[in-house]
Amino acid sequence: MIRIDDVRARIEGKVPALAGQIGNAGEFSKLIEAGQMQAARKAYVLPGALAGGARQAISGMFTQAIEETVLVVLSVRVASDPTGARALDEISPLVRDTVRAVCGWGPEDAPGVFALARGELVGAAQGMLIYQLDFTLDDQLRITP
Repeated sequence: MIRIDDVRARIEGKVPALAGQIGNAGEFSKLIEAGQMQAARKAYVLPGALAGGARQAISGMFTQAIEETVLVVLSVRVASDPTGARALDEISPLVRDTVRAVCGWGPEDAPGVFALARGELVGAAQGMLIYQLDFTLDDQLRITP
């Protein structure tokens, strides 16, 4: 559960353009609060929604299907690129390669694999073009109370 470290490691290993350029939720939050996205890394892996599904309590064991969402926020500089053409040329392969790195893969201890839920151009802020990818993973809680 909460697989952001797994996703970050997967992207680091599979998307050379993002190696060493992936931040976490704390870094992302500080940059947004300080209004300093222009100094940002190229990607951030953030926790998303956690949704519960079917559950069972049998013989002292509680199990519940869950769906975890992991967000990947990609950013490229658009300053001095008035049409955004260079930014789109740069972000498109990052989106494609990130989707290919994450989709169809899952941590060994999860019963499911990650799937793309959606991708969306969030906008441009502080000289950066920002694109968000949402990946979901079917997983399961197993608890012995």
